[in-house]
Parts: sequence; C-alpha cells; structure tokens
Amino acid sequence: MLSVQSLSRSFGGVSAVDSVSFDVQPGHVHAVIGPNGAGKTTLFNLISGVYEPSAGQVFLDGAEVTGLPPEALARRGMCRTFQNLQVCMNMTANENVMLGAHLHSNPGLWSGFFGWTRAADRRLEERAHELMDYVGVGSARGAHATQLSFGVLKRLEIARALAADPRLLLLDEPAAGLNDSETHAVGELIRKIAAGGTTVLLVEHDMKMVMSISDHIVVLDQGRKLAEGSAEQVRGNPDVIAAYLGVDA
Repeated sequence: MLSVQSLSRSFGGVSAVDSVSFDVQPGHVHAVIGPNGAGKTTLFNLISGVYEPSAGQVFLDGAEVTGLPPEALARRGMCRTFQNLQVCMNMTANENVMLGAHLHSNPGLWSGFFGWTRAADRRLEERAHELMDYVGVGSARGAHATQLSFGVLKRLEIARALAADPRLLLLDEPAAGLNDSETHAVGELIRKIAAGGTTVLLVEHDMKMVMSISDHIVVLDQGRKLAEGSAEQVRGNPDVIAAYLGVDA
C-alpha cells in the first residue's frame, strides 16, 4: 500500500532522515520505533505531506505522492494523528469527530438553499456517534472537549481521523501520556482498526504495545534505518539493543 524509497530530509545541514526505505502491506500494523531524536516524527511528516523531502519518493497504491500536501493525501486515503493533541477545545466531542468528515460533506450555496446540508449534517452526526462508540468513548458524545480526560481526547483524535474513511492511518505516539490500562486499550483498538481493513502505520515509544500489536517494525537511529522485521526479529537484534541501551553490540 505504501512504499517509501530513499527518503531524506536535512535541516540546516543536519540530516534528520537519511535515505530511509520500507514498504507497508495492506491490512497490517506497521510500526516505526527508535531512540529519542531518531527521526521518527520527521519521517511521518515527510510521508504525510507536512514536510517536503530533500530526496527520495513516496508511493501510495503504486502512485507517486511525494510532496503532496496533507489535504491531497487525505483525498487519496491517507490520514494521521499527531504527537501533541490537536483537538478543537471550543467544540463538543461529537463536533470534533464530525470535523474529520469534511471531505465527505457537500457545502455550498445551492446545498444550503435546498436544505441538503441539513440532511448531510444528520448523516455526519450519526456517523460520528458510530465512530465514538467504535473507539470506546461513546458516553462522551455530548460533552464539551474541555470536560474530557486526556485518554478520551487521544481516542477522540483517532475517531476524527477515521471519519475521513482512510485506507492508511498514521498514528504518531497514540499511547503517549496514557496509563497502562489506557495503553492496552489503545493497542486493542489499533488491532481492531487493522482487522477492519484500515492499514496502520504508527510511531510509538511504548515497546510492550509495539511488540504485541505490530506485524512489521522499522527501527531508526540517527535518521537512518537500523533494522526491520517482525517483533521477534527486532527484539533480538543486537544493533537495536545497542541503540536503545547506548552500548556496543
């Protein structure tokens, strides 16, 4: 579904991502891990159109999408969440999820004149209710975003991304700031999303969760791909152990 080929990005002469290549298979949970400063979020930003690469290419379903802006990638089926919460705190939880479906709405003068937007809004609201139930925060439908816990807001972001009906969902540290039970629940949700046909690519620091839910893992260190493979292969790789522990393999 996704092919990253020799992707690179430098900032002021510093190479944040250096010739990274990997493929993501449909229906899989694919993780990118690495020590702090390894280039994980920069890689995500290059894939999702936030940054333009200095070199390399990105292909989605065989079509090159290198450097396309996020809105164009969303129309092609790629959506993401961010490391830091991007919830609209002046809206209700349900309105936040509805916002994620804007590409499927039908705004415009004639739509409003004939009342089509009202019917469309009802459908979007119903869909938002379904998605909130799906991610496990259905009880918060009518709550204002400011009333919700951090754990609920993290799930709310996932529901909002799903509202765009992505085929490829990028999750940037979905378990960051969560306790053990919340992390376990998010891990189960990610597996459910993938089982439902949406491919997942995630960056995550919680190794217990990554190892338990990932079909394939790419390890970055100092901007370069250090290793990749199954959880078992990565867990026992001496180069990976050295990178995380700061010792010679």
